[in-house]
Amino acid sequence: MPTPMALGPFGFESLRFGYDGVSRDLSTSWADIQTVGGLDRLQWLGGEADRVKIEGVVFPEEFGGLESLEGVRSAARDGAVLPLVTLGGNVFGMYVIEVVSESQRFHDAAGRPRKDVFMIRLKRYVGNDFSPISIIQSLFG
Repeated sequence: MPTPMALGPFGFESLRFGYDGVSRDLSTSWADIQTVGGLDRLQWLGGEADRVKIEGVVFPEEFGGLESLEGVRSAARDGAVLPLVTLGGNVFGMYVIEVVSESQRFHDAAGRPRKDVFMIRLKRYVGNDFSPISIIQSLFG
């Protein structure tokens, strides 16, 4: 089964642990510098955050996938720094997991969800320098 995107060891697949939306926000800061006789000048202070939000749904009874979601939750609790890459070769970089949320629906007689909608919010990790090669090696090393 193709894996169009992976967050570290957690591959998003079309059926098991799939996603149906990815959004990305980059925020930067600018300071107003007062000037005499004209409009204030702007000075760029740098980037504040690069965040990615992944939204998806799993159908555990038919396809599984809750194990992967629990693995992502465990990585968040452990403070793991994980690479985010796509099958097409887009290396987003290294990220930490800020939020994992889910909404379970249509429970069976044992209380297990038949549908689980999830959202994972990531924040770009700026610590050690990682090259695209080192990120890919960390996936297979």
